[in-house]
Amino acid sequence: MRNEPATAVSFDFGQTLVELDTGLLSARLAERGIGAPRERLDGAVDEGWRAYNEAIQRGLGGHPWKIMMRRLLEAGGVEASALDAAVDWLWTEQPRKNLWRRPIAGMIDVVIELRRAGVPVAVLSNSEGRLEELIEELGWSAHFVAVADSGRLGFEKPGREIFAWTAERLGAPLAAVVHVGDSFAADVGGALAAGMRAVWFKGDPTRAAEVSQAERVAVCDGAEALRGALRAFGVRF
Repeated sequence: MRNEPATAVSFDFGQTLVELDTGLLSARLAERGIGAPRERLDGAVDEGWRAYNEAIQRGLGGHPWKIMMRRLLEAGGVEASALDAAVDWLWTEQPRKNLWRRPIAGMIDVVIELRRAGVPVAVLSNSEGRLEELIEELGWSAHFVAVADSGRLGFEKPGREIFAWTAERLGAPLAAVVHVGDSFAADVGGALAAGMRAVWFKGDPTRAAEVSQAERVAVCDGAEALRGALRAFGVRF
């Protein structure tokens, strides 16, 4: 399957095209009287995403945002007595002021290059239902032919349905789509199970090489490596 050229690409959003704006998170927590310096939150992000992946692997649906955020704030030094209220408040505020909005260096440039070459590109994300609005706020709407937002569609990664929905709107069979994302459980596992190929963004090459269908998985650590991985799968741009 790897020898068949890929003709379309989908991207996860958070931690792939944009990352958590820890400065904004710190400022929002300060509104609630909670001191959490940006530097300490930066050091807790990986712990939060480990919790997210663990939740996906355990089969917890519904986009385990609160699980991820609670672990992140806990690792970031927020007092245990304030955690639940802070997480609940941040969740209710997320549709109004999405915390995932800091562009990851070079990634939107890859999207733009793909589109200029005529490659259809979509966003495929477990989100809260207002991802299209955030993408428009960032000025990126013209770069994507579709936005698969689990909060709006009612089904999420790693389930096959959201990958199939995206491929249909990309105008490509699942086998011709490469999905790029940071979560091994939601992005890589979901894409492979659906019949796509996957690029694990900032993933573990050793772990990727050990999975079944490893020939359908690539790993990249940034925009330039992503270009190489997509071209190796036959994407022409």
